[in-house]
Amino acid sequence: MRSIWNGAITFGLVNVPVKVYSATDDHDVALHQVHDADGGRIRYQRRCERCGRVVDYAHIDKAWDSGDKTVIITDEDLRKLPAEKSREIEVVEFVPSDQLDPIMFERSYFLEPSGSPKAYVLLRRALEATDRTAIVRFALRQKTRLGALRVRGDVLLLQSLLWGDEVRAVEFPVLEESVRISAQELELSAALVDSFAADFSPQDFRDDYQDQLRELLEAKLAAGDAVDTELTFGREPKAGEAVEDGGGEVLDLMEALRRSVERSRGRTERGAAAKSDKHADKGRKRASGH
Repeated sequence: MRSIWNGAITFGLVNVPVKVYSATDDHDVALHQVHDADGGRIRYQRRCERCGRVVDYAHIDKAWDSGDKTVIITDEDLRKLPAEKSREIEVVEFVPSDQLDPIMFERSYFLEPSGSPKAYVLLRRALEATDRTAIVRFALRQKTRLGALRVRGDVLLLQSLLWGDEVRAVEFPVLEESVRISAQELELSAALVDSFAADFSPQDFRDDYQDQLRELLEAKLAAGDAVDTELTFGREPKAGEAVEDGGGEVLDLMEALRRSVERSRGRTERGAAAKSDKHADKGRKRASGH
């Protein structure tokens, strides 16, 4: 398993260097498109509509269409954005774990400690002890993301979240109509649910379609119903590999924790003092008749 991103979790003055790994795999059988007449591979080409040439990825930029104008953005432009350059998973708050709606979850990543695991284990135990999930901000693949940092076994799990405005509000008029459910119907439906009741074990379930598809492919291969890959498809290009570095060693963890707590308390006390002063001002104004 290869890490896709190196950085650090930061909360207060505490820095936890980590490596990020994709937590899931796609098990679907990869299928290509071929010409039904001779089995030749059909590929999509990136062709410029102005000059008609096929363009390599190295010469492709991004663009935004405003209507009558188009703004072209280069990779260099994107690299200059502060969020894209960040290698931090910034904790912004710790929330009760049951407040997270599963519809918000997007992709999952395992975090491995990079260097000393002490701060990593400390954060994991703190989350377990408080039954809270850390809400974080981070940048990955040219996108600023919202995330949930929680514990899975002995590992910290980072799950990217949808932004609030990406979840659609929905109202179905038919559900606003009055629906009458009898006690007997409710009792029977509850009995039906009980008849299917069980503890969830993911390993008990298989993707039947993919299993059957693999059986079909193996049968065709065994029967000689296949063509030579290199002659009909050509050679596959090798994908380049890139691993980004970031993060650093945790220095003086106890001091970082102490100073972070003091700073947080200072903000709370200043906020309380400001509210008190505001109420006192209002009281003085009332007393003076203003």
